[in-house]
Amino acid sequence: MSNLSETKQSLLDELQSRVKDKILEPSNANLLRKFIINSDNDDEALAIAALGTTYKRTGFHFDKRIENPRMTDTVKYLKRNKALSFGDTAEGGPSHKLIIGDNYDALQNLLIQYKNQIDVIYIDPPYGKDSMGEFAKTNYHNSISRDNLLSMLYFRLELAKQLLSDKGVILCSIDDKNQAYVKCLFDEVFGEKNFIGQLILKTATDNNPSQITIEHEYMLCYCLARKNQTKWERINRGAELIIAKYDEIKIKGLSITEEQKELRKWIKDNKSILKGVNHYNNIDSIGVYSSSGNSSNPHPGGYDYDIVHPATHLACPKPANGWRWPEETFWEYDAKGEIIWGKDHSTQPHVKKRIETAVDSLRTLIYEDNRATTQMLEKIFNTKNLFSNPKPPHVLARIFDFITNEKSIILDFFAGSGTTGHAVLELNQTDRGNRTFILCQLNEKTDTTPNGIAYDVTSKRLKRIMTGECYDGSRDFKWAKENEPYGGRLEVYEIAEVSSACAVQGQTPFDVIDETLYGKEHFSTIQEKIEWVCSNFSHTQMYVENKY
Repeated sequence: MSNLSETKQSLLDELQSRVKDKILEPSNANLLRKFIINSDNDDEALAIAALGTTYKRTGFHFDKRIENPRMTDTVKYLKRNKALSFGDTAEGGPSHKLIIGDNYDALQNLLIQYKNQIDVIYIDPPYGKDSMGEFAKTNYHNSISRDNLLSMLYFRLELAKQLLSDKGVILCSIDDKNQAYVKCLFDEVFGEKNFIGQLILKTATDNNPSQITIEHEYMLCYCLARKNQTKWERINRGAELIIAKYDEIKIKGLSITEEQKELRKWIKDNKSILKGVNHYNNIDSIGVYSSSGNSSNPHPGGYDYDIVHPATHLACPKPANGWRWPEETFWEYDAKGEIIWGKDHSTQPHVKKRIETAVDSLRTLIYEDNRATTQMLEKIFNTKNLFSNPKPPHVLARIFDFITNEKSIILDFFAGSGTTGHAVLELNQTDRGNRTFILCQLNEKTDTTPNGIAYDVTSKRLKRIMTGECYDGSRDFKWAKENEPYGGRLEVYEIAEVSSACAVQGQTPFDVIDETLYGKEHFSTIQEKIEWVCSNFSHTQMYVENKY
């Protein structure tokens, strides 16, 4: 089966995994396997695989309303929008992307360049027809039922999974009504064992405590590094053993210093059973196992010295409990390039994070009223009531800070107003990082966005906060008067179409598709260009007929 596409092979591997996990009967898997192998294209294979993903054993079921993909002669490709793109490549720094068009087509095109290269995906999918505007009327007959939401997400998540790196993280915001169902769908696509945790985002303030109200939404988090589950199980068991040993030591009546000394010796003598956990970091006076000396619980042993910021030459604020390392150790890490400095001395320096370990601690509550975000958008656009429930960019920035490094690629294929891009820009400014974002947004039209949301909101928001001015050169919006622009470059693309049968000189797929938009240098011969287009764009020749 060496001639199978990567997508088909991935689907076959998933079927085998579901059989192993007793989700799918072997006989059913064998039948689906035959259909997938003999399917005409990748999209048809995805539709077939969808029939074998239902959690019947636990009662979860939804009718997968297949989007009826069929082969056409139309190739979908990225075309640069020169009018909306901005920034000078000579200035260096990160170059971000906004793709305008159906996110299904955008994901297929991104797979040509970014397969297994995206570090973080964050999405905030539509919860109902009112979140989809004109698109809902055209494609969903004014209704986003739960079956439609799950079906629409399934096909896009399968493509998105191929974009994630081996240690990639995907986050999904979802409301209280759909959280349980979307969680089950994510378990199917990304694997329940890869579920990290669920954040709670408070989005409103209840002024009537006499009744039960819903003031929050959820954010699901999955990390593909969890595929190496044995490693995580070993580490968790090791931590449990350390805590149990410390409980034994505490009853001896020793001083805290003597307790820690005995615990260190026990860990050193028992590395063989700890399986990967070879230090205790800090155990505080009430027995909390902490990963950092900056724990909110008081403990002895924090180091007291000044860390001078390299740009301002002023001392950074110290943690309440002291620094985690001796001074010489800190500067050794800095010399190796392992320290991330904030923009000035008002921030604490920290060690570069490793996604595969940091994300496992992503279990917390985030309380955030979105009224401040609404006011910020009003200052950017000089208008009110543009969005009813905007996401706070600084909350996303905090989350991205926790799970990314300074060169991560972050994708959002339900970009909306561009909050994910805003969050990445804000974080880069804070720690001088070079993260890049890729946003995908359908240009749906509403009463407040007559030209489409991508034109009237997403691109305009990014232009204003990155350059401090509008596309027309004006600077009369309030945000620019209170904030410094973030800077950077934005490349804006649109999903264009060309017939594969076109033979008109200058209008064939080999003429209009620009390989440099996919990270390639210009091909030296037309034969190279033809081979590249034929091998990379056949899967975009699909017409997806929505039946919702």
